[in-house]
Amino acid sequence: MKIAIVGYGKMGKEIDRVAATRGIAVGPRFSKSSNVHAKGLTKASLKGVDVCIDFSTPAACLDNIEAAARSGTNIVVGTTGWYDKLPEVTKLVQAKQIGLLYSPNFSLGMNVFAKLVGAAAVYFDSFDMYDVAVREIHHKAKTDSPSGTALMLGQVILNEMKRKREILTEAPRGAIKGSQLHISSLRVGTVVGTHEVLFDSEADSVTLVHAAKNRTGFALGALVAAEWLKGKRGCYTMNDVLESL
Repeated sequence: MKIAIVGYGKMGKEIDRVAATRGIAVGPRFSKSSNVHAKGLTKASLKGVDVCIDFSTPAACLDNIEAAARSGTNIVVGTTGWYDKLPEVTKLVQAKQIGLLYSPNFSLGMNVFAKLVGAAAVYFDSFDMYDVAVREIHHKAKTDSPSGTALMLGQVILNEMKRKREILTEAPRGAIKGSQLHISSLRVGTVVGTHEVLFDSEADSVTLVHAAKNRTGFALGALVAAEWLKGKRGCYTMNDVLESL
């Protein structure tokens, strides 16, 4: 199998390193400067590439998806901030008959963690004395807040807890509604990424925590996703990967 890496920064370099341990060949590596407006992604440059892996920026991601689609190359997307365009992207993927797999977090541990959160939410929804909240902690250079992963976990909870119907990401100005799920963010130091889900009552508290130690887990998950996506057509998420195991 052969991949191309789009957005060759810290994550791209980690994907490159981990790919070697899995026997995956790495073809072209596209940095921000070598792929302005996705002009580097052509049929010629992607010849022989099975899957592109994109960890670029929200501003560049849509151009990269479109260019990969024009070239007939499947693409795994770890970039967030473009999901409002998902309907248009889905139509493009279908029209060009390629495969696309996207996720706000490719860590295998996080994706299993999300399943655990969903299962816990189902049980706690039966006991209205328990409330729930999400907190995420990242390094001080992270540009988005809350993280895409925290929002994903929030959606998992909303899907499973009938009494929670909306996400609150701002600092509360007084008491919040019982229907609101508060997601809070903390930015400090060099924290790779910690996500906490707290179920709390007067009697006790249950906290589920996922803490990333480094970027290796994200790189490994993206490569597992690329291996799974090879030869497939349509739009998928990491949930599809887990469900196929």
